[in-house]
Amino acid sequence: MNWSLDVEKAKNGDNDAFIRLIRLFEVHLYQSAKAFLHTDADCADAMQEAVLRAYRSINSLKEPAYFKTWLIRILINECKRILKSKQSVISLEDISVPTMPEPGFTLFELRDLIDRLESPFKMVAVLYYYSDLSIKEISAELHVPEGTVKSRLSRARELLALHLEDKPKGVRKYE
Repeated sequence: MNWSLDVEKAKNGDNDAFIRLIRLFEVHLYQSAKAFLHTDADCADAMQEAVLRAYRSINSLKEPAYFKTWLIRILINECKRILKSKQSVISLEDISVPTMPEPGFTLFELRDLIDRLESPFKMVAVLYYYSDLSIKEISAELHVPEGTVKSRLSRARELLALHLEDKPKGVRKYE
């Protein structure tokens, strides 16, 4: 974790160090936001607000090694706030017609399959595979026991395997 030094610098007011940290975890933030939110615009809003909140409260972070988990926790809380505020509003952008992937799977199609999972399975899969959080960290973030995280991750894998098995052998591709 060579970024721990940047966390300490950011806590001491080094804006460049904070920017480096955000750039380092930008993809993880987007992928985590996408697990909760449907539109890129909502993801961008959640990320922007999470970064702002993190910047304002970086001094409350006690252990630099937990910066990534702390940042994603802030993001998840922001995603939940956005979802709560949109509960009664249905946007036309949120309505999509599912498409069947062509023979073979690209990483984008695999991500699409993950996005189609039911919420508890999707959240765990995205946080584990795309945000690179451990079972323990996911358990803490979602406030569920580690065993629940493990079973949801296992079920997500089973559901994805079912989709992959429906494809003829020898046609799958991973890019």
